Amino acid sequence: MVWVLMGPLVVYIAGDLGLSESQQYTLVTIPLLTGVLFRIPVGILVDHYTPKRIGIVVQITVILVLLIAFLSNVSSITGIYFVAMALGLAGTSMAVALPLCSRWYPDEYQGLVMGIAGAASSGTVFTAALAPMLAESFGWRAVFGFATLPLIATVFFFYVKAKDSNEQPEKKPLSEYLRVIKEIDAWWFMLFYSLSFGGVIALSSVMVLYFYQQYQLDPVTAGYYTAACILAGTALRPLGGWMADNFGGIRSMQRFFAVTAVCMLVVSFSPPSWIAILLLIVGTAALGMASGAVFQLVPLRFRHSVGAVTGMIGAAGGVGGFFLAWILGQSKQATDGFAIGFIMFSVLSLLSLYGIHRVKTRWRTTWGAGEVTRAQV
Repeated sequence: MVWVLMGPLVVYIAGDLGLSESQQYTLVTIPLLTGVLFRIPVGILVDHYTPKRIGIVVQITVILVLLIAFLSNVSSITGIYFVAMALGLAGTSMAVALPLCSRWYPDEYQGLVMGIAGAASSGTVFTAALAPMLAESFGWRAVFGFATLPLIATVFFFYVKAKDSNEQPEKKPLSEYLRVIKEIDAWWFMLFYSLSFGGVIALSSVMVLYFYQQYQLDPVTAGYYTAACILAGTALRPLGGWMADNFGGIRSMQRFFAVTAVCMLVVSFSPPSWIAILLLIVGTAALGMASGAVFQLVPLRFRHSVGAVTGMIGAAGGVGGFFLAWILGQSKQATDGFAIGFIMFSVLSLLSLYGIHRVKTRWRTTWGAGEVTRAQV
């Protein structure tokens, strides 16, 4: 929820602090970039110290940052950039939640379980729908204070109810966890997740500005349309995981990326607003379901280093989100339109389809073979 908080607030912050268009896009992409930097060490620490312990530390840190921003009445560009950097920590929550859940369930349920856990990114819907409304009524700084309330309730509930599985990986020196970066399959997963999850996060961060600048919608209405698109991309992630469990993660990803390629290509031609919204809902839903399919496969391939590899793959998702959001922003500044950015979505979707074609036979005959796992690959 708070990882992408700057996106829906940027119109108000820009008006108050006098941010240029370039500074506005910088502000919404900073949390995505710092989320990348933080995810890898958090993922490693999760494997080393258990998900629950690290999750509590990260959550409390995010709460403190928001409280300081609210109480200090931040009013400078440097200050708001610092808050945006610190909010990147909120983007590490998946590196905690996914290993925590994965270790409780057998192979044949990994897609659904990881999809349900990943659907936590639906918190971005609340940001898109509520942040502009609260900013209109109370000012954008007050939104930082409001955001701490559900976070405090969440960290208390997490402390009381969450449990680490007894099936924890054996502790290793921290340097050992970085060895997964040498695995070529980790890089393929990072590519697929950089588009699927990264695409959802990029659109969460930029879509309010897109509707505001492309179709001249007011920020509150743009927030509602953004919320509808992001809801499709996050709420349907468990469906993508379930489909991967039943039909195979490889086949499911192929279908989802093909849909994304078509939808984003048509959006690049700037159709009427209602067509653009419909296509963005379908395209974002396909991206969300693709991210669920990716994480049906990850625990099957990396059974003993789920936390570390989740941190890496999650970081790739953040890189993808940063890159795609940056491309959309650069497209608007260079051409006064978003066409190039959406074409890039289509190109990356086709690249992912090619990558899946390259690896599918090897995956199905090695770690995904029937004698190794009961899961569909």
